[in-house]
Amino acid sequence: MPSPQDRQRPFFVVLNRRSGSGDAGTAEQAIRDALDAVGHPYRLFCARHPRELASLAGQAVEAARAQDGVVVVAGGDGTINAVVQAVLPGGVPLGALPQGTFNFFGRCHGLPEGDVGKGIRGLLDARETPVRLGMVNDRVFLVNASLGLYPALLERREQDKRRFGRHRLVALLSGLRALLGDYPDLRLSLSGDGRRQLRRSTTLVVGDNRLQLEGIGIPGVEALERGELIGIMLPPLARWHMILTAVRGLFGHLGDAEKVDSFAFTELDVAVPGRNRIKVALDGEIGRLALPLHFRVAPRPLRLLVPRERGRA
Repeated sequence: MPSPQDRQRPFFVVLNRRSGSGDAGTAEQAIRDALDAVGHPYRLFCARHPRELASLAGQAVEAARAQDGVVVVAGGDGTINAVVQAVLPGGVPLGALPQGTFNFFGRCHGLPEGDVGKGIRGLLDARETPVRLGMVNDRVFLVNASLGLYPALLERREQDKRRFGRHRLVALLSGLRALLGDYPDLRLSLSGDGRRQLRRSTTLVVGDNRLQLEGIGIPGVEALERGELIGIMLPPLARWHMILTAVRGLFGHLGDAEKVDSFAFTELDVAVPGRNRIKVALDGEIGRLALPLHFRVAPRPLRLLVPRERGRA
């Protein structure tokens, strides 16, 4: 059991009011109620727009370092990612309250979904666990980083979520609808682990989350435990073949598809001849990064707080 001193490490909570399908005001009140009930010191940083997350996360990290505290983030994988960008170099512990659509990061580590009151109570009796993360250039990712078709699917998904609501069924149907459109045709120069090759691809996904990779049926996920990352490439395909491949992924058999290439690596450089920047999705949040992209494992682990009574993923 944690000591009384451990219990009183202040929480600096970064809350994304736009994550999840519930009411952000209700989540905020639940956090206050759970911490006030036990007299635990805390301070809330509430982001009304995703653009505020980086600044608020930086403030929370500075406060946590000054007071030997813990940064706690409430939101989906994208929100957690934004806060981790500040937490990892700051070296402070992180508690996470998953509030998103899929919550791959939280589910992979047994964190309670949705119920922030339960999540807070779990953090009050938690142990610190080192969690290895992936990096591309100077950016961390918790679940995956991607370029090509996958970011285009995510952009369509966000448009449909704003229109129809933040639900998993909306996300899945939106992705299938996007497959009826045009596909990117990228010419990639790949260098890593002593090899170099030129490949044509519609998308490259680099995964770092066992739960997601196993869910779509990618083999060899034990490479993650060896400190490697897993790349997934899809060449240009006819539309019917692309839709069939996507359906295989939905039913956990993407790795069985004939044209899908998955591979483990420790470091990978990706260039696109004739271009100096490219659109990249990091845990569902899209930005533009400078080329070449350099994928690797982050040099230090995340100090994640995991409840002693872990939830089921």
